[in-house]
Amino acid sequence: MVVPAPASRRSIARVLPPSPVLALFTMLFFTGLLYVSEAVDQLSGLRLDNDGIVPRSVDGLDGILWAPLLHAGWPHLLANTIPFLVFGFLAMAGGIRQFVFVTATIWLLGGLGVWLIGPPNTSTIGASGVIFGWLVFLLARGFFARSGRQIVLAVVLFVIWGGILFGILPGQPGISWQAHLFGALAGLLAARLVAQADRRRSRPAPALGA
Repeated sequence: MVVPAPASRRSIARVLPPSPVLALFTMLFFTGLLYVSEAVDQLSGLRLDNDGIVPRSVDGLDGILWAPLLHAGWPHLLANTIPFLVFGFLAMAGGIRQFVFVTATIWLLGGLGVWLIGPPNTSTIGASGVIFGWLVFLLARGFFARSGRQIVLAVVLFVIWGGILFGILPGQPGISWQAHLFGALAGLLAARLVAQADRRRSRPAPALGA
């Protein structure tokens, strides 16, 4: 009996998306959506900023869905643009389905963490929680997968962007360290789950009789 071949080690250890052009256009579209959202927010007198995560408020719970799409002005969005593009592009190395799983895990769990322990009477917005999650996912993935190439990429990313990880510490006024912390923890969880799934896929199938 013919059985499906296991996933190759090469495909599991990818550091670049299998379809780089498609991944690039996907991230450019996603980034463009952030800019459209900010333009609408500016034209509406910043009304969309009220749709962020309001901690421990039932009305603010849906902000988990919208907060990463919103920013507190153009400087905030511009500061997030390059890491958003780069980390999102690299996070597509495992394919679009894995990317959706990783991003949804970071988006939802990171937002839920903010909702649970964020400061009261505030509205948290911005894509930085997702950015932190993608970065930690990329930093940890290679160690869980035991992939030398992914570890090398992690070292390069850490050298360039590792300093932003200090953002998980409290103390910066107006900065949601909770979003950074829970986004990072969700990214770590996603890396673990992805590595476990890849290892299961790479195991040889049991031999069956004809």
